[in-house]
Amino acid sequence: MACGASRVHYLEGFCCPVGGLAAGKPRVLCHEEKVFLSTGREFVYVYDLEGGLLTAVYQFPDQVWHLQLLAPRSALYVLCARRGIYCLSLDPPSRRSWSQASEDREDGDLPYPVICVDPDACVLPDAALCAFTVLDDVLVTLRQGPTQWKMQLFERPCLGEEPQPGGQLGEVELSTCTPPAGIPEKPEVPHFLPVLCCMSPPGSQAPRSRPQGCGYFTLEEVLFGLLFGADATLLQSPVILCGLPDGQLCCVVLKALVTSRSAPGDPKALVKILHHLEEPVVFIGAVRTELRAQEAAEGEVLPDEDVYSNCLVALGHHGRTLAIKASWNESGNVVPELREYCLPGPVLCAVCGGDGHMYHSTPSDLCMVDLTQGSTPWGPEKPDGTLGSLPSVLYPASLSICSVVTLCVSPQTPAGGTELLALSAKGRLMTCSLDLKSEVPGSARMTVANAGQKIKELLLDIGDVSERVSFLKKAVDQRNKALTSLNEAMNVSCALLSSREGTRPISCTTTITWSRLELRDTLLATCLLENGSGFTLDQGWTLCIQVLTSSSALNLDAAGSAITYTIPVDRLSSGSRREVTLPLGPNESGVLDLPVTVSCSLFYSLREVVGGALAPSDPLEDSFLEDHPLDLPEQEGVCLPLSKRTVDMLQCLRFPSLASAPEQASFTSGPPRDPVDTFLETCQALGSEPASSASLRAKYLPPSTASIRVSAELLRSALEDGHSGSPLCSATLQWLLAENAAVDIVRAQELSSIQGVAPDGTDIHLIVREVAVTDLSPAGPIQAVEIQVESSSLADICRAHHAIIKRMKTMVTEHAAHGSSPPDLRMQYLHQIHANHEALLREVQTLRDRLCTGDEENSCAAAQRLLQVYKQLRNPSLVLL
Repeated sequence: MACGASRVHYLEGFCCPVGGLAAGKPRVLCHEEKVFLSTGREFVYVYDLEGGLLTAVYQFPDQVWHLQLLAPRSALYVLCARRGIYCLSLDPPSRRSWSQASEDREDGDLPYPVICVDPDACVLPDAALCAFTVLDDVLVTLRQGPTQWKMQLFERPCLGEEPQPGGQLGEVELSTCTPPAGIPEKPEVPHFLPVLCCMSPPGSQAPRSRPQGCGYFTLEEVLFGLLFGADATLLQSPVILCGLPDGQLCCVVLKALVTSRSAPGDPKALVKILHHLEEPVVFIGAVRTELRAQEAAEGEVLPDEDVYSNCLVALGHHGRTLAIKASWNESGNVVPELREYCLPGPVLCAVCGGDGHMYHSTPSDLCMVDLTQGSTPWGPEKPDGTLGSLPSVLYPASLSICSVVTLCVSPQTPAGGTELLALSAKGRLMTCSLDLKSEVPGSARMTVANAGQKIKELLLDIGDVSERVSFLKKAVDQRNKALTSLNEAMNVSCALLSSREGTRPISCTTTITWSRLELRDTLLATCLLENGSGFTLDQGWTLCIQVLTSSSALNLDAAGSAITYTIPVDRLSSGSRREVTLPLGPNESGVLDLPVTVSCSLFYSLREVVGGALAPSDPLEDSFLEDHPLDLPEQEGVCLPLSKRTVDMLQCLRFPSLASAPEQASFTSGPPRDPVDTFLETCQALGSEPASSASLRAKYLPPSTASIRVSAELLRSALEDGHSGSPLCSATLQWLLAENAAVDIVRAQELSSIQGVAPDGTDIHLIVREVAVTDLSPAGPIQAVEIQVESSSLADICRAHHAIIKRMKTMVTEHAAHGSSPPDLRMQYLHQIHANHEALLREVQTLRDRLCTGDEENSCAAAQRLLQVYKQLRNPSLVLL
């Protein structure tokens, strides 16, 4: 539809925050020559149209959310956020009521006064009020409770009267609500405020001097009865329409609400839900879409007071529009005709004008919609069989004005046209004059140029709709895929978390092997991920392997380091497996810090799956997303542990001396040697011995030893299942080397001692023998098994001893659950051993402090003594029972 010519005239500019005014809170009212305006801040401005200047500014204690003018009473009612409702007199303010603050400011010579509103002007204090409408004698409010919206009815408070809590006439609860966040004393400002509108039947005594924009309309009797029922029609009662932020359009009969306290019955029966827009309601109004049959025949319009609206309209924030009017069905019965339209959005504000026109604003344009297209004259006594009179499609006409945040129809409307008062996002008050006579109503007058332009516009609209449909289809497909992935992730998580003790549907096992890489022996960890569940690990799944090394035994101040490897899992279907091999060491200096912990887990990235699905795929949603940021998950994802294995010295030992282990003998001991050392050794005469530090230490220093004694009865009880038939010493050695590749050779040869090589090339000798402990029990000797470790490297002794103690601790813990009782012991002997060990520990601390003094002679003696004490601690006289 081509719109007639429009002319814009700027009246005044007002201060606004950076970025412009936001829709929803600013208001503009016009009565006679006065304009009452609020920008959503704490000020209400009064502008004189005739004089073209501001006459007053009222300052409130908080943001102004709503204005309503009661012209017969010469009163302006104002809703102040978190304060309540104020009532102001429209009489010109006296100089004495001016704000003292305005006189002290630099711009105190302004031609208008700034009036700080007296707290006594608050006629209804209530911090939870979100909307209101005032009639001649009553005040209807809507407050937001903890769980529900509540509509309350009061006797209309007047200016100068004290607030009267007992003046409440009735109340009813509406739909549930979600209160805004924030502290209870000052909650956050809601983004969308509810909308209240009053609809009255023709017979009610509606005020004639009510200004435009106050939300008061008179409906035709037929439409009024169809919408609100016979009770409202018989009572001749106004009806309050309420549009909620969740999209519900409710109605309450006012006179029924007045008598609800005295009349028994269900209060919820007073509330009727007309429709649900499924998006926040931003406007409710009414228009007249056609003349009556008599008016159409005579070609004239009846006086304004006898012309009533015959179409109810409601707009949602995203452009969904509802129109309801009376029509006939196929049987000739009067029924309500309801149509939904989709207008460009997001809708910032709207207003109903004369001649069936409605105006609504978006961030990019101010549009006019004609609801009279396709309408036929209404004659209830002569139904003509038509099925409907609302247009099937609405075609908004552009007025080429952008970013209008609030509208009202000016009373100075020219003949054959309309004048709108508007406030832009930049804070400019302006008038927009529309010459509706210049509109071309029929296709007969349409020229070829206009037809071509119309076709171009339609093609552009079709292209835009097609592009948006493709965007939306892509977004739907992406979100469906994300939902499918989230469903499978939930099933996988439940399956893993519910099977912690038994066989897990998804497992990851770790094996340790030695391999020769780049002329050096390297310890490798092979992690095998097996999917035994009925699900597929697809997008978002990652296998995380963390390798945590301990601190070096030679450097007590060194801290352990962790390396995490992430391997994307690319469509691991049910029954499939994935193998990953990682190096554990040694490092560049040839040192392998043991023990090493290898932890495997599955990580599901929520941001990778959900973040892309929630990203804006439609360019038209960008402005909305600026005010409503996406609720992306705070956590990066979900981590599901699979396995954890600790690699110690006993698992890393190699035994090249065993004849049946060619794979063991093929490895070279220790890190790669320096070529110079190799050359010098080769040049030595035959029979000369190598002079490396390890060989010299092995030749001239006695090997260090560490031992631990275990009760033979305890070992037999713990090893009877897996090592039956083997001698106790051999079975113990097999148990210690159960995770080593040489365990099969030890089992086959029934060895009780074995010579191995540590990762750094140092020899380690493991000896298992039976001994008798005579001083511990008064009943006689206790048969025990002594496990002894010999090596020239004190660090390797410590690592091997730690690995043996760890296995013993696990065995004793499991065996203690069987409830076996230890034999009688000599407690005095145990106390003496314990006291000796405490003395040795105190001596160790003293010697370590002496090493820090810096005296070379004392430090050397302290180091020798410290080594002796460590050897005593590594060979205790106690037995594990």
